Formats: sequence, C-alpha cells, structure tokens
Amino acid sequence: MSALPRRREGRGHFLSLEGVDGAGKSTQIRLLAAALRAAGHEVLTTREPGGSPGAEEIRRLLVEGEGRRWSAETEVLLFTAARRDHLERTILPALARGALVLSDRFADSTRVYQGLARPDLAAEIERLHAAFIAREPDLTVLIDMDPALALARGRARGGAEQRFEGRGAAFQTALRAGFLALAAAHPGRIRTIDGARPEGEVAADILALVGRALA
Repeated sequence: MSALPRRREGRGHFLSLEGVDGAGKSTQIRLLAAALRAAGHEVLTTREPGGSPGAEEIRRLLVEGEGRRWSAETEVLLFTAARRDHLERTILPALARGALVLSDRFADSTRVYQGLARPDLAAEIERLHAAFIAREPDLTVLIDMDPALALARGRARGGAEQRFEGRGAAFQTALRAGFLALAAAHPGRIRTIDGARPEGEVAADILALVGRALA
C-alpha cells in the first residue's frame, strides 16, 4: 500500500468501526490510531456508548446488569442521549480542529441492536437520529466475523460489561445479519472487512481503506 497522506490543516475526518461483540474493534482502533499518528495526523480515539463524561455515566446503565434490564424504547432514548453528549462535547470539537476521530461504534449499532430487538422502532430510531444527531461517519468499517468466534472472544475478555454478550449465540447471529444488511444498504459509507484473520492482516486492510478515504 502507498504511504498514508499527510495531515491537511483544517479538515477533520470521522471514522467508525462496527461489528458484533468480540469482533476486535478496540484492537483495530488502537492499531489504526498508531499508524495514523505516525503519518502526522492528530487522532482522537473514542467509543460508544461513552466518549464524554456524561455519556460514560450513561454507558454504565446500558452495558452492565441483566440482559432485559431496559425496554427497547428506553435503550434507544439512553443511547441517543449518550450520543448527543458524545457528539457535542467530544466529536465535533475534535473535527473542528482538524483531527481524525476514530469511534468504536456509533449510530449503526443502535440501528442494529435496538432495531433488531424491536423492528417497529426503526423509524423512531431514525427520527431521533435526525433530530438530535444528524451526523454520520465519513467512513464506517464493519469487521465481520463468525458470531460464535466473536462471542467466545467477548466472554474470554470478561469484566462487568457482558449485558449484550449474555443474550447468547442466536442474538449475536442475528446482529451479524443486521450489520451485513446495513452495509449492503449503504455501500458508499460502510465497507466490510473479514475479521476472522490474523490481526495484522485485518489492520492492513483497514489502513488501506482509510488511506483511500483520506487521499
């Protein structure tokens, strides 16, 4: 692959990584951020839910506890509130100063996770997004992986944030299908990468996609 383009002053770029739990998003964001910084870019790494002090408080409500803790409607409202705070306090200021923002998840996760639980909420999810977020990433990389492998990785990771993994293999399989359908519907923004390979190979493919997006 040719060298990454150098930073251009005044132009920020917003990238998100998506996929089922355990697909390797956090690792790939770390590797991507290192490569971009080496090319002279200012890089901000962040995550959803979370990424700002207020959104991190909401995160604990969303990712910990019993799987059916919240209704789908309540989850959509909590995610939207967290995303609004994240956007206005973290993402938009970084883009305004010309940084590259790399986010572990964004609105596509709400579309898939909560839209899958309640398909009748899909229109309401989009209405809330248009009213309070009104922003999509410039590029979204979907790391696709066999849900059984991803679920095993997620459970091996451990920790308190096991609420969604706890819904089981059938739910993860449905999530994968939802992400792939979303990618098919938005091929200009969402690019799919095979995540069931050595992390170096995955990282190289992601870096190539990002390099083309920045060129």
